[in-house]
Amino acid sequence: MSMTIIYLAYLVAASLFILGIKGLTKPRTAVRGNQLSALGMFIAVVVTLFDQSILSYEWIIAGVLLGGTIGALMATKIQVTAMPQMVAMLNGFGGGASLFIALASFLDPDSATHIVALISIALTVLIGSVTLSGSFVAFAKLQELISGNPIKVPGNKVINAALLITAIGLSVAIVLDPSNTMLIYALVAVSVLLGLFLVVPIGGADMPVVIALLNSYSGIAAATTGFITGNTVLIVSGSLVGASGIILTQIMCKAMNRSLFNVLFGVMAEGGETIDADEVYAGKVTSSSPEEVAMLLETAERVVIVPGYGLAMAQAQHAVRELASVLEARGAQVLYAIHPVAGRMPGHMNVLLAEAEVPYEQLIEMDEINPQFEQTDVAIVIGANDVTNPMAREDKGSPIYGMPILNVDKARTVVVVKRSLSPGFAGLPNPLFAKDNTLMLFGDGKKAIVDLTQSLKEAD
Repeated sequence: MSMTIIYLAYLVAASLFILGIKGLTKPRTAVRGNQLSALGMFIAVVVTLFDQSILSYEWIIAGVLLGGTIGALMATKIQVTAMPQMVAMLNGFGGGASLFIALASFLDPDSATHIVALISIALTVLIGSVTLSGSFVAFAKLQELISGNPIKVPGNKVINAALLITAIGLSVAIVLDPSNTMLIYALVAVSVLLGLFLVVPIGGADMPVVIALLNSYSGIAAATTGFITGNTVLIVSGSLVGASGIILTQIMCKAMNRSLFNVLFGVMAEGGETIDADEVYAGKVTSSSPEEVAMLLETAERVVIVPGYGLAMAQAQHAVRELASVLEARGAQVLYAIHPVAGRMPGHMNVLLAEAEVPYEQLIEMDEINPQFEQTDVAIVIGANDVTNPMAREDKGSPIYGMPILNVDKARTVVVVKRSLSPGFAGLPNPLFAKDNTLMLFGDGKKAIVDLTQSLKEAD
């Protein structure tokens, strides 16, 4: 295969990656964007195999069949609620793949022959190892194999600094003395530990940021692998993933009013006096029933549904879609308010609602929906807690003060569907539950919505 054809194919693949990422920015075009990116990767892989003049394809075909089978099973069997941990795991596999390519290249006397390759190998081993171990810690937290809360490690900052300095020192030593293979194994061990100690102290509330950042790391590792192998399309695709991951990480940090430094080092904002939940709720919480809420919805002209992770846990997305259909049949306008960090990964609520075939145009981002709450008759909050907590807007002593929230409390009536008054990831009581215009509908999210829909149908 001539180099002209190879470079043209790589250019087509890179263009498809860019178009694919552009498509992923909107729910309506996300599926097509994913397909374009997959097509680009297929072209890149096929052309690379022909370029390298592979004589035996048995192991490659076996890998494709095995990986394709596992991927197909995961795509069809994994619940949407488990999507965050699957993404974390896939990030880890991406970092691990780059790591093993770097190790293989380092041990091959014909590969690591120039300074750029050696520097790239050291960087890939460092970033790939951190991504591999950090991603699997994130997976374990999200899967609740270990505590999802921040796990305090004594002297964590000092340990992280020492591990990072050691990793950089070993990287320099590898470039200066590539004949010493023990250095590369030592770098793997130190980098794996660095990934573990970086993610262990991070709490559940910061998981959307961590997943976005680890995704960026896996892209950067892929890009540096491209320099090792001299593969242009790998450099381009890795750079695209790395850059988009960093941008998404910054968006997530802004949405939580958190700095990336504080997220990485598990630092929460300093709070004032401890907030007593009994003081916030005592005698002020109004409980309701599906029948009473249905009476409110009978006359509602504008309803905004606010989904949260509790909705995902209850698998209530289809029940919510049916409720919306009943409301729309009665002439009400129904919208969905989407907070950037609702759920456990960026876009979690969008994916969840798309599964229930909620029209894309009804998914309204926070900045656009907030001015509309004052004209909303009923806001229905399902499983969302911290992203609706007025403390973020009103209480300067609160650890979440300054975090942009959905201003649901400004609606004429707020209905909160929740099992109990338990706090969200931030561990804070939510004054929204005790406001005069709030009704609490206690119970399982799916059952509560199904009962509410049935009561509304019976009112016809």
